[in-house]
Amino acid sequence: MNTGLNIRQDGALDFLSLGALIHRLDPGHIPFRKATECQIHVSGGEFNVAANLADCFGMNTGVATAMVDYPIGDLVGERVKAMGVRPFYKRFVHNGVTGPNIAAVYSDRGHGVRAPVVFYNRANEAGALLKPGDFDWKTIFSSGVRWFHSGGIFAALSETTAELIIEGMEAAKAAGAVTSFDLNFRQKLWNISGGGDRAVSVIARIVENVDVLVGNEEDLQLGLGIPGPEVQAAHKLDPSAFFSMMGKVTKKHPHIQIVATTLREVHSTNRHSWGAVAWVNGHTFASPTCELDVYDRVGGGDGYASGFIYGLLSGASPQEAVNLGWAHGALLTTFPGDTTMATLEQVKAFAKGGSARIQR
Repeated sequence: MNTGLNIRQDGALDFLSLGALIHRLDPGHIPFRKATECQIHVSGGEFNVAANLADCFGMNTGVATAMVDYPIGDLVGERVKAMGVRPFYKRFVHNGVTGPNIAAVYSDRGHGVRAPVVFYNRANEAGALLKPGDFDWKTIFSSGVRWFHSGGIFAALSETTAELIIEGMEAAKAAGAVTSFDLNFRQKLWNISGGGDRAVSVIARIVENVDVLVGNEEDLQLGLGIPGPEVQAAHKLDPSAFFSMMGKVTKKHPHIQIVATTLREVHSTNRHSWGAVAWVNGHTFASPTCELDVYDRVGGGDGYASGFIYGLLSGASPQEAVNLGWAHGALLTTFPGDTTMATLEQVKAFAKGGSARIQR
């Protein structure tokens, strides 16, 4: 079927994202107030999609972001390289005391009835200092970019990051790239950068140049300023409430061709029911559902987005793309960290109805 997207078949980069890199400190199941050690995961809502597409799906990807010349920056840069993502860095020099810094996110995993807890230290964050003019978009896009992506987390960091996204989206559209934006609405971040009203105003300007939106009903309401769904979902995995909002989305932004999201019902921290849906050029698609035994839930939504985008870039049907994203997002929750450790063979097998039987 016609997805409404005009995806170019060639380009030096299949996918380019714009966003901030962070390092996440993870004490596992121990709450921070009692923690004695942490794992360090390199992440970023926008980077994760590029990393997943490169590492699992074998695509040529890049990230435009801030880098700081100090040991944390070295750690982060090594991980970007290890995931196979080509960096386009705006470099900052750390003053040895206050920054600029690579932001830290603190997130334990919770357990059972105890939910995970997430909080931030984004003080003097290099990513928030990024501004229009920091990247030579003409040169970056000159060799061909098939898909350009950014998100609401980066948009919320500062006034200049939102303007940079708009600049990047305009350059991407002019260069013939498909554009996507993950609403990823984080109330804590928007509260310190102008609140909900500014969020709606900023995101509306960004979405003027966006083909594909990622976000659930709450993201659509808070990010786009759209009233809540008129249809009451029978349960968390019922997509009817999400699909009922598509008329409002397209009325406000008629150029949007695709809206996609995950569906999740949390029974406990470690036991979730999992599904995914997409509205594609007037047609609706839903994945199978499965029960997840969650090891680390962070990054599951980015896992879905990357698998879904891979499907579209590789010529799969919308239903196949939804299933690939659903399968990859499910697998990603079985690994520590925010980015993938899955193989393409595992994703394809699970998307077709694979199981957890031992592979010999």
